[in-house]
Amino acid sequence: MKRPDFMAQAFAEAEAAAARGEVPIGAVIVHGTEIVARAGNRTRELNDATAHAEMLAIREASAKLGQERLTGLDLYVTLEPCTMCAAAISFARLRRLYFGATDDKGGAVVSGVRFYTSPTCHHAPDVYAGIGETRASEMLKGFFKDRRED
Repeated sequence: MKRPDFMAQAFAEAEAAAARGEVPIGAVIVHGTEIVARAGNRTRELNDATAHAEMLAIREASAKLGQERLTGLDLYVTLEPCTMCAAAISFARLRRLYFGATDDKGGAVVSGVRFYTSPTCHHAPDVYAGIGETRASEMLKGFFKDRRED
């Protein structure tokens, strides 16, 4: 049986976010071969600086499963998580983090503060970077280029 392409689903969420005028970042949370939660950025729509794709997906998965800890679940996201999202991933005890493009300015996993290497980090997921990196990077660059031209 072929494993579903979860990063493709995260990209679909990123594209939907872009269509809403949001920064095109998408995330899915997976248990085995089942998507438990999915989200794209909604910071502008909700007037909420915390409405990042990862945060919304974590909230949805926690509500759906009725638990704060998402042990054994994996997160796929199109961009390297920021410090806020990296911390939420740690607190939720997600098992694995797969992400597309690195974020030299705002990332906190392999860039910036490298949250999971901090001695105050209680849980670090297994991290797999660069999945669909070119597509994620091009999507973000195109989004911001279009905004500058408007």
